Amino acid sequence: MTQASDVQVSRPPLGGAVWDIVLNAIIPVILYKLSKRYLSPSELTALLIATTFPIGKSIFDLARRGQVDPISIVVLLGIATDCVALLFGGSARLLLVRESLFTGAFGLACFVSLLLPRPMMFYFGRHFIAGTDPQRQARFNSAWQLPQVRFAHRLITIVWGCAFVGELILRIILIYHASAATVLIVSPILLGTLTIVTMIWAFSYGRRVRLRALAQLGQDASPAIH
Repeated sequence: MTQASDVQVSRPPLGGAVWDIVLNAIIPVILYKLSKRYLSPSELTALLIATTFPIGKSIFDLARRGQVDPISIVVLLGIATDCVALLFGGSARLLLVRESLFTGAFGLACFVSLLLPRPMMFYFGRHFIAGTDPQRQARFNSAWQLPQVRFAHRLITIVWGCAFVGELILRIILIYHASAATVLIVSPILLGTLTIVTMIWAFSYGRRVRLRALAQLGQDASPAIH
């Protein structure tokens, strides 16, 4: 197979990825609303009920494919940080920082994952690029043998960690030095900008690394990276 055809085949199955995001975004919210309306007005109870879908989906994915959907893990992490925030009370400052507790926790998780055999962004990249296709996953996994690919996944993980932990730090600074109205206006812009810039860089950098890896793996007659 030529390098050009490998690149063509390597295009990610966006439909499955978008469907995963939609399910993980909508169903927990529906469960949350139903719990508040029909079971209990308790915020903590509603959040715990909302976790049943990502937990159940993770168990199903683990039993069916032997791996966990990273989007479900992100949803669980976000709900868990909300639960922790509720346990510490509901002060005005805590409510303002609550939205960034998830991004901060996700950023810290990125840094912790650097201690593991493969960092967090390796699994996110495989999920979005290879989907559940065994051949795509095998080609994606095979690229880990290349030093530049291992470096790229770790660098992307570090950059995402810095972006999200940095967002939390900047929000805390804003909370203590600006009005609540200013925080509510500036924070979404800050988070959105950091996320978009980091995403554009990660996709651009990752694509360049994939093309170089395709060429090297093709020369070695090894399975191509996605």
